[in-house]
Amino acid sequence: MMRQLWRNRIVVIGAAVIADFSATNFAVLLWYWFLRPLSFEGQILFDNSPQAGSILFVAVLNGAVFVSYLVAGMYSLPRGISRIDESFKVLSATSVGIFIAYISNLVAPQFALPDVFIDTTLLFGGWLLVLFWTVLFRVVYRSILSRLRRNGVDIRRVLIIGALDPGQIVFRSITRDDSLGYRVVGFASDFVPESGITAGPILGNFDDIGDIIKTQHVDLVIVALSGRASHELFDIIMRAEDAHVEVKLYPDAFTLITNNVVSENEVAGLPLLNVRNGALANPFNQFLKRLFDITFASLLLLVAAPLMMLIAVLIKLESAGPAFFVQPRVGIDGIPFPTIKFRTMRVDAPNLASWTTRDDPRKTRTGTFLRKTSLDELPNFINVIRGEMSVVGPRPEQVLWVERFSQEIPYYMRRHQQKAGITGWAQANGLRGDTSIEDRTRYDLYYVENWSLLFDIKICIKTFVDVVTGRNKGY
Repeated sequence: MMRQLWRNRIVVIGAAVIADFSATNFAVLLWYWFLRPLSFEGQILFDNSPQAGSILFVAVLNGAVFVSYLVAGMYSLPRGISRIDESFKVLSATSVGIFIAYISNLVAPQFALPDVFIDTTLLFGGWLLVLFWTVLFRVVYRSILSRLRRNGVDIRRVLIIGALDPGQIVFRSITRDDSLGYRVVGFASDFVPESGITAGPILGNFDDIGDIIKTQHVDLVIVALSGRASHELFDIIMRAEDAHVEVKLYPDAFTLITNNVVSENEVAGLPLLNVRNGALANPFNQFLKRLFDITFASLLLLVAAPLMMLIAVLIKLESAGPAFFVQPRVGIDGIPFPTIKFRTMRVDAPNLASWTTRDDPRKTRTGTFLRKTSLDELPNFINVIRGEMSVVGPRPEQVLWVERFSQEIPYYMRRHQQKAGITGWAQANGLRGDTSIEDRTRYDLYYVENWSLLFDIKICIKTFVDVVTGRNKGY
């Protein structure tokens, strides 16, 4: 469901970018055909400018306008934003973009780049043209999008948590205009209004949130509760987030009064607050992380290939059995996959125990060295290439331990929302082997919620330094 939602989102944003790009360049053509001849002297000076300067100016103009629109939030495209509010955004963002392009043209000769002559009249006229056509194209774009949503395209299926007054307010607000594309499937609530009448069906209570989201194909949850303790609200939000849907919070009256909430995420006049979802729910971030994984793993396996061959020979010489140890571990979405490592223990080790300790008697001499230097995990990079693991992420556990920990530790399974990693934030902070699983889970959940590419690089560097200096030895 989230993948489909992001695909729709990419198409909608892409169409907006195309509309803005078309408006800008159509305005440039009209400027050239109709405005340029109005200034005889300006026309001559412009026409005598190098053609490369015109091409460079148009390219810079497109780039500056796009970046200005992006920074101004014009591609967040909130549903239900008024045409007036959007037009004011277009006015400010367009002005900034044209100003940047004009200044860039003025300073271009200082960097041995070609420029074009643009007098004040032509500049002002061009600004008006770009502004007019961008607003017009945006109005047409919004009108087409509204019509498509009325016909069932780009629909968001909404579950409202709470059937009392706040929930009823949310329901009436988002269903007032069907061009917004919201379809409320119903409510999840432990209580019903005293009248027993609700605007939509109550599909279950708070314990049923996960099942309702799956059966009703929900992709947006709006939490509309009042007077709830913070831990209760947190638990409800976690239930919704565990189902991999977007969650928004409708603040109660006390919050509205004390915080004076004004949100860019208003829906039909409702100041909805975003509840942070994991950064890797974004397909672009997923692409960045996968690109980093493939690049890093490929280079490392290429460089480490001779060392890996030597390690395999040493393992075979010391004890009978395979050089590699393959064991099912739990990865993303709780699905087991075969992890590949160098064998560091006797062949019958799995029959004797399942949890590794510091002075584990099952280890071989070569295995002890490999664990202390973390070289036993080099084959894990094959799992990375196969797409089963990531370079950085929560370390994968055995199936039996995951089943136990998921029962004992709240929100433990949230760490499986991302791919398992060869190293992770917990390991970079010294939590590996026979250490507190609660502490490791807290670090893993922090990583899942706060991922960034720089964060991954930081963890890789810290892990490398700790292994080389001996501060983070395995056992």
